[in-house]
Parts: sequence; C-alpha cells; structure tokens
Amino acid sequence: MAHGDLYTLNSIIVSHIRSGNAAAALSVFRGIHRAGSHIDSYTLTPILNLAVPDHICGKQVHALGIKTGSDTPSITKTALMNMYSKYGQLGCSVRVFQEVGFKDVVTWNTMLSSFVRHGLPEEALAAFREMRKEGVWLSEFTLCSLLKACTLLKAFQQGKQVHALVVVMGRDLVVLGTALIDFYTNFEYIEEAMEIFHSLNWKKDDAMGNSLISGCVRNRRYKEAFMIMRSMKPNVVALTSALAACSKNSDLWVGKQIHCVAIRFGFTFDTQLCNVLLDMYAKCGKIWNARSLFDRMHKKSVVSWTSMIDAYGSHGYGLEALDMFKKMEGNSIPPNLVTFIAVLSACAHTGMVEQGEECFNLMKERYGLDPGPEHYACFIDILGRAGRIEEVWGVFNNMVKNKIKPAAAAAAVWIAILNACILNLDVARGEFAAKNLLELEPNKPGNYVLLSNFYAAVGKWGSVNELRSIMRDKGLVKETGNSWVTIAHRHGNS
Repeated sequence: MAHGDLYTLNSIIVSHIRSGNAAAALSVFRGIHRAGSHIDSYTLTPILNLAVPDHICGKQVHALGIKTGSDTPSITKTALMNMYSKYGQLGCSVRVFQEVGFKDVVTWNTMLSSFVRHGLPEEALAAFREMRKEGVWLSEFTLCSLLKACTLLKAFQQGKQVHALVVVMGRDLVVLGTALIDFYTNFEYIEEAMEIFHSLNWKKDDAMGNSLISGCVRNRRYKEAFMIMRSMKPNVVALTSALAACSKNSDLWVGKQIHCVAIRFGFTFDTQLCNVLLDMYAKCGKIWNARSLFDRMHKKSVVSWTSMIDAYGSHGYGLEALDMFKKMEGNSIPPNLVTFIAVLSACAHTGMVEQGEECFNLMKERYGLDPGPEHYACFIDILGRAGRIEEVWGVFNNMVKNKIKPAAAAAAVWIAILNACILNLDVARGEFAAKNLLELEPNKPGNYVLLSNFYAAVGKWGSVNELRSIMRDKGLVKETGNSWVTIAHRHGNS
C-alpha cells in the first residue's frame, strides 16, 4: 500500500471517530490489518483513544503495535496508558508509562489522572513531585488533577496552595474553574466557589454552572443553587446532578421543584435523569411516586429496573421487588451484578430465604456472573436471619474456596457473619468474625457497637464494658440514628 493510501485510511478512521461511529473506525482498522498493510502510530492512536470496546481488544491492538513497531512514539504510549486506565488496568498503564523514553506534560498528566481515577491520590501527588523534579512544565490539566487529588485526601490547605499556584502562574480559569468550584464545594466553602464563578463573567460555561449547582444543593444552599439556575438555561446535566444531591440529602421539596423544571423543558425523555429522579423519590419514601415515574419512562435501562427493584426492597416490599425482577427478565433486560445485590437485599429484608437462594444460584447458572463479596454478604444475611447458621459458615467456606477473600474486599461479609452469630448465639465463631472485622476496620464506631451487641446477647457484660472503654480511649462516638426528609421549608424528623 502506498503511503498516500495509508494517510487516507487514517483520515477515514479519525472521521468515523469524530462522528461518534467507533465501530466503523474499528472495522476500517481491522480491514487494514487483514490486508497485511503497513500501519503507523497515526493509525493506532485514535483507535486506542476512542474505538477499542474493552481492554482485551486494547491489548490486541497493543500487541500489533509492538509487532509493527508503531507503538514507540510518545503519543501512542500515552494513548495506551489512557486506554488501560479507562478499563481498570492501572498496572498495565503504569508499565507503559515506565517504558516511555521522553515523558512530556501530556504523558505525566495521563498518569496523574489515572491515579486519581482509581482513587489513589497519594500516588498522584508522588507522581507530581517526580514531575517537578524532571522540570516538566505544568499545564492547566496538571493542576486539575492535583485539585481532585486534594479533594480525595481531604487536604484543604494543600488544595488552597494549588489555587494560589493557579493565580501566581496566571493560568486560565476557564479550564480550571470547574475543578476549583468542585474543590471548594466539596469542603463546604460555597462563598469561595461562588466568587470564582462570578469572577469569570462572560467566560462561564454550563460545566461550571452545573458543578456549582450540584455543590450548592449538596450543601443545602438552595437559594444560591436556584439563583445560578435562573442565570443559565436549564440542561439535563445540571438537573441530574442537582437531583443526585437531593437524593443523598433526602430533599423531597427541592427534588419536586427540579422535577417540574424537567417536565417544563421536556427533559423527562432522558433516561439518566429519570433514573436519578426515581432514586430521589424512593430515598424520600415516596415509593408509589417512583413507580409512577418508572411506568411513564420512555426507555428503561438496566439501571432503571435495578433502581425500582432496590426501591421496593428497601421499603420492605420484597414480593414486589421479585415481581419487578421477573418482569425485567421478561423484557429481555439482562440483570447485572448490582441488580442481584438489590434482589438479594430485598429477600433479606423480607425473610424470603428460598427465593434468595434461588436468586444467588441464578447469577452463575443463567447469567454467568460470579458473585462478589457484596452478594455473599447479602446471602449470608438471608441465611442468618432464617436461623440457618451452619449454612452461613458453609457459604463462607465456599467463598474462601473460590478465593473471594472478605478482608480484601469490604467489611460487609464479616458484619453479616457477626449479625448471624448474634441472632443464633454462635459465641466462638462470632468472636472469630469480630476479630477479623476489627482488624479490617479498627476505627469505625459502628463495628464496636455491633460487637458490643454480640457480647450483650451472649451475656458477656465484662467484654461490653471493655469495648466501651476502648471506644472512649480512641475518641470514637456512636452516630445518632436519624430519619430526615425535607418536605417543604420545614423538616419531618423521626
């Protein structure tokens, strides 16, 4: 193939990607490969950035790049890093980074954002320090990643230092504005976020407004949120983020107003917005409003069905949750791992042991899904509530046999086992579960309260007093139970 022909084909690949047709771009790429034609870094890079559907396909493209020697340019290495990071293969991303000869600012930024994406802010800051040692110029995207890392670390003073660096270096606030607004609203500094927003005057865009609206609602600063909404044309992203905050805060009053705005502007055709709206009504106790909305949705995704199942389950409507699950299957919507957590949780809350066991087995047998620690925790909870303590330990041993280690995942498994031991007065094995739970989360007050309840149930009052003493010495305070829904300009509290 002549060089000019490859240039044309590379242009066609880029054109397909720009028009949002990644499948067509991948098809052209495969055609080039099958023809045994030469490929270069300009062929690989757009495919890696936007066209590969998963990390397995990405690895195949990477292997082809190694074979043809077209993976060596820095721009291709950066695309490989981003692809691996996007599909959860951080180790591969780091290895590719280490292979890069000359690391420019884009390469470093990709590594920083990868660490932040995977919830590793300390590693991101360590990479930044190495970047400074190498004398690499800092871009606005470098500073954005730093602000996100500071947010994850709850490091407010360091974040303010990054803001100071932005000002001193005279960097573009249009690029950094959204990151700064996110940073300040996450630390409840709404005035500072508002000041940044208003300082940009005509340069403000929807992304900044959406971020500020979400932050204001999250911090219950509704007056400011609606003021920002009035100053810009409503959009789906703004309303979705605001509704997510209402769901988290159980704020029915504001959530209903946002629902009205969504209806007025015709946004109720958006499935993602309706999913969040459904979740908001469910979290605020309005289960029938959630069902009414679900029935009127134009296009229901797996998230829509899962949200409705979870809504029924969390309100004690186990049979309705199971019925919804069956309807989901009848509509040829394949459930995912989250769906099964919702169904198992519904069975646990309503004592449906046989149905829960059937659902747990269905995951692997019908859908080929491997149960994770959360699914085992739900199933253990179901069996424990039913008094089937020996089966609880059988499920736990099966989990260990399958190399799903609770200590490597979450404390939920040990909590479920300890609850089962409390209900069934299984003292010796309950102490074993308690020991593992405290090793995993030694500073969580709820774990000490649960363990205290265990010792109280078996009559070990000396151990109860000892745990209370440990809590006092560690400064751990039990969180007060609270049920709070904002229904208007007043609160209902019970």
